[in-house]
Amino acid sequence: MNAIGWGASWRIARRDLHLGFRGLRLLFLCLFLGVATLAAIGSLTAAITQELSDRGRNLLGGDIEIAMTQREARLGDKEAFRQLGTLSETIRLRAMAQREAAGQGRGDAPPAVLTELKGVDTLYPLYGALTLRQGAYRPLDPDHILIGDALAERLDVRPGDRLRYGTASFTIAGVIADEPDRLGEGFTLGPVAIVSLDGLRRTGLIQPGSLYSAKYRIRLAPGFDPATVRADMEKAHEADGWTLKDRDRAAPGANRFIDRMGQFLSLIGLAALVIAGIGVSNGVASYLAAKRGGIATLKVLGATSTDIGRIYRMQVGAVAVLGIVTGLIVGALLPPLIVALAGDVLPVSPGFRLHPLPLLTSAAYGLLIAFLFTFPPLGRARTQPAAAIFRGAVESGNGIDRRSLAAMGGAGALLVALALLTAREPLFSAAVLGATAAVLLLLLGLGWTVRRLALIAPRPRRPLLRLALANLHRPGAQTGALIVALGLALTLFVTLAGIQTSLDSEIRNVVPDKAPNQFVLDIPSRQVDRFRTIALKQAPEAQLNIVPSLRGTIVAYGAQRVADLKELPEGAWFLRGERGVTYSAVLPQGSDLTTGQWWPRDYAGPPLVSLDEEAAQVMQIGIGDTLTVSILGREITARIASLRKVNWDTMGFNYILVFSPNALAAAPHSMTATITMDVRHDGAMTRALLSAFPGISVIAVGDVIDQVGTIMTQMSRAIVAAASVAILAGIAVLVGAIAASRQARSYDSVILKTLGATRWQILGGQALEYGLLASMLALVALALGTTAAWFVIVRIFEFSWSPDWPIVLATLGGGALLTLGIGLAGAIPLMSVRPARALRQL
Repeated sequence: MNAIGWGASWRIARRDLHLGFRGLRLLFLCLFLGVATLAAIGSLTAAITQELSDRGRNLLGGDIEIAMTQREARLGDKEAFRQLGTLSETIRLRAMAQREAAGQGRGDAPPAVLTELKGVDTLYPLYGALTLRQGAYRPLDPDHILIGDALAERLDVRPGDRLRYGTASFTIAGVIADEPDRLGEGFTLGPVAIVSLDGLRRTGLIQPGSLYSAKYRIRLAPGFDPATVRADMEKAHEADGWTLKDRDRAAPGANRFIDRMGQFLSLIGLAALVIAGIGVSNGVASYLAAKRGGIATLKVLGATSTDIGRIYRMQVGAVAVLGIVTGLIVGALLPPLIVALAGDVLPVSPGFRLHPLPLLTSAAYGLLIAFLFTFPPLGRARTQPAAAIFRGAVESGNGIDRRSLAAMGGAGALLVALALLTAREPLFSAAVLGATAAVLLLLLGLGWTVRRLALIAPRPRRPLLRLALANLHRPGAQTGALIVALGLALTLFVTLAGIQTSLDSEIRNVVPDKAPNQFVLDIPSRQVDRFRTIALKQAPEAQLNIVPSLRGTIVAYGAQRVADLKELPEGAWFLRGERGVTYSAVLPQGSDLTTGQWWPRDYAGPPLVSLDEEAAQVMQIGIGDTLTVSILGREITARIASLRKVNWDTMGFNYILVFSPNALAAAPHSMTATITMDVRHDGAMTRALLSAFPGISVIAVGDVIDQVGTIMTQMSRAIVAAASVAILAGIAVLVGAIAASRQARSYDSVILKTLGATRWQILGGQALEYGLLASMLALVALALGTTAAWFVIVRIFEFSWSPDWPIVLATLGGGALLTLGIGLAGAIPLMSVRPARALRQL
């Protein structure tokens, strides 16, 4: 018989398709969730990346930047910089701002505030604009200063008031509205203040050994490529300890954050995608089960398999397209809302802009998922004979035909190819897809095993338990689909609990049990005894830890030059730029010697160094190997004498590198101290130290803890909110699995009612069935969920793995109860089905 044609097929499909998508709402919801998640993730990532790229020159302050610490560039180097284009110089350091007159301001205003003081030349900024709350920016006189809103608020000052830095006083010329290169400067511990370079030198804060950073920004002349200039400089000045950036990587910290968050969001997106696909399959299977009579009738009346496939593919396709389009609209509109809710977690706040590529990619994902996961139920409906369809409620159907399998294989290959070709990190995406496939195969295998075990298990004497066991293996049982749905839902609950509790623990660990009250920087190395005397006079019970402080860059370890590495080893964050370096005659506080021996107090041989044991493992070096560090532009090669375990959570001085005194004592440097005391001495201690040492900086540890804790709390909320999308998709899959078995359960409940069973007995049998499945899946979900949470916490965000196991187990139990409740809620409508009416419809 000839096919009825596309026009007639569409008329039948349209008439049969309910206006409210009855029966296909789950298909719509799953595709909407999957596509909206992918579109939002792609649009947000594209928006942030585009913003960083568009503002690269402004964020960096030039086409290329050369930075160095504790020293300025030599005159010859500056002249070489000018040969490349226009040169602008800035110097940045931490310094204490004090009101000039003690009587001004609020009574509760602090005596001094730690700030990021920045000296700029007359050409600053080369790109962008420094804007003020009132008036326009002009190059500053040596006795004027610009301050940020936070500093004005904390010291209760305004334009016209005077501030003191070191030995110099300044008149406030204005309040900064926008500092164009703020993000490129990296993490700061206080509000910003800007003076001229001459004004900065008036303060007396720039001394040999002071901790400051000199940066040289160049607006390249035509014909120079920033990446090439940077590469040439890195090669030519490898031993000088310079840190170079170009406009394409203006904010490496922000780029690393985007890379990590991108990995996590890709994980969430791919997981939501696959989970949504399972929900799509369950939703279509449930819909076609409800249409079983109509499909069989059409076949009896002469409709071909092609007709059936075309009619229901049109229905499913129409709803799928609507779900995809709606998901794209919501996904495109979500990024501004996410940016507003994320607060300071995101490095930039991009405005609203449509990004076609991620939207097209998300639409392609949605179409492929709809095509791939709707083929099994549509294929069975298309190829089964009418008689087999009528018996479908009590008899398992045939498998999928070869044609459908081939189409599914092609769609699956396209899906994997799309995921890998559009991924920021193809290997990571491939690993995620492989792990997801392995989990699904494990759950499917578990479903088959449970069904077989239920079939051969002895029949219990209790009727309800026997009924629950029979439901697991009877003809038409949805055991496999239920196990996949329950397993995914419980796994996602455990994953979310593991991530949340580990993040909570990380936030709590920001505040150690015992932390110093203050850090004091830039103490003159020849006035340590005077510093100690003044501090103990203010707080006799105070505990002081005073150590030398320098900055250095690891340029080689063993026989390996860092510059020759194509990429840094995993976890080698200490090889990026300069790090704190110190020397000590004795084992420092907060460290435990694990391997080797400490040098004698009077050691005078070749330079030795003690290394953090975790850093040694990352670099794969040990006792006797050499380590080369560039300090103040000079390379120092030392032999590793010992390895230490550094207790990072003590909030004390934790240095990866500790040298023998004879290696660094002659280098210009300052001292740094921690002060542990009663909190009521904090204000008096700050005033006394600043009066005696105007050039020091005092960091209140509590303020730092609050700042870091706030950022981590915002980050935790963002991570959990993103992970919750997968939870919603998992619940949708569970609802779909329950809906797919509704007709078979309706038939069972009618037969049981006819035989005299009560509603509570029928519900009790289903509750036992879901309870058995949840109990069997609990350990599997715990293992899978904790593994996924560990990967997110440790491998992606590089936090410590410290879940709260009671909460994780309680979440698993609560998730099991929730899934049980969803299952029973789906069964309640079946209790109202009248046996006579239902039997007439069979």
